[in-house]
Amino acid sequence: MNRAWPVLAVLAFLGPVGCIKPPDIVMVDRGTALEHQASGSFDDVEHRLDREAVEPRPVPLTPEQLEELGAQPTAPIDDARLTDSDRVDAWLVQHCIGEGADGLLVDTRDACRGAADPDQVGGAVERVNRARRQLWLWMHAQRADVSVDDLRRGWRKVHAAGVVCGGWIQGDDGKWQGKTC
Repeated sequence: MNRAWPVLAVLAFLGPVGCIKPPDIVMVDRGTALEHQASGSFDDVEHRLDREAVEPRPVPLTPEQLEELGAQPTAPIDDARLTDSDRVDAWLVQHCIGEGADGLLVDTRDACRGAADPDQVGGAVERVNRARRQLWLWMHAQRADVSVDDLRRGWRKVHAAGVVCGGWIQGDDGKWQGKTC
């Protein structure tokens, strides 16, 4: 009977094990909306912040980096030392003003390439045109036998040869074109 005793103990121990049923466990891999909010899932806010953080702006580069990229260094221009003639040449090339067929400067801002201060352009056009009219009147006083219109046409022909390359010039047909050199 000594041998039966351990077998009975094992059977007595294993008997209730067969009656034990593990509890039903359900595993969920996604949280509820409340759990997402509590855990900090704010996709809409993150996307809005990403969109608002994008600001188009130039990339700051050092002069050395610009040279490596092949950009030619330009000397700073002291705008205060520029004359009306210098500014007019620059605006002629930009097509902000043009040499009209009548010999006067014309505001052609619609064709302008680049930025130009309208007040500066307008003031310079007025000053230059006033000076040209005075010049034609002086020329007529020197040569009273020639009409002012003939003097103006002759002056314009000579002056057009000295207009800066690429400057905006109105042809006799009324069309605007850049001066070819």
